[in-house]
Amino acid sequence: MAKLDVENGIDSLLQLVSFNINEEEFGLDILKVQEINRMVEITRVPNTPDFVVGVINLRGKVIPIIDLRARLGMPDRAYDKDTRIIVVELEGKVIGFIVDKVNEVLRISKSITEPPPPMAGGVNSDFITAVGKLENRLLILLDLNKVLTTKEQEELVEV
Repeated sequence: MAKLDVENGIDSLLQLVSFNINEEEFGLDILKVQEINRMVEITRVPNTPDFVVGVINLRGKVIPIIDLRARLGMPDRAYDKDTRIIVVELEGKVIGFIVDKVNEVLRISKSITEPPPPMAGGVNSDFITAVGKLENRLLILLDLNKVLTTKEQEELVEV
């Protein structure tokens, strides 16, 4: 039975963009996502952390690009036709995250999520808000505010 949102008397729904990195499926709150783009040429920037690939020009705005695979400590992989850049806004800063493949927009009930185990899919649970149990798969819900520390977010503004 679904848990009810006491204030509204309805089950709380999460709207998520689902994507893959490695064999794992992740979800991001759709409200944080500004757009999803195909891979474009990325300009390298010296003296940046390993997971910062560089910057792109997005309609006249220079935005830093982070390889989410590298940030989550997963093995490197060549980009292909499915590789995408998910552009998000974090704390007022626009940042792009490279993912292996974007799947779909999902609406799931908050009641089918539970707190993450210490290591979910080989990803540090500090980066995870919850794990959603769908019919035949698990969806790891990422907290992008924790994927990058405040200091790292500030450093990205300087890129």
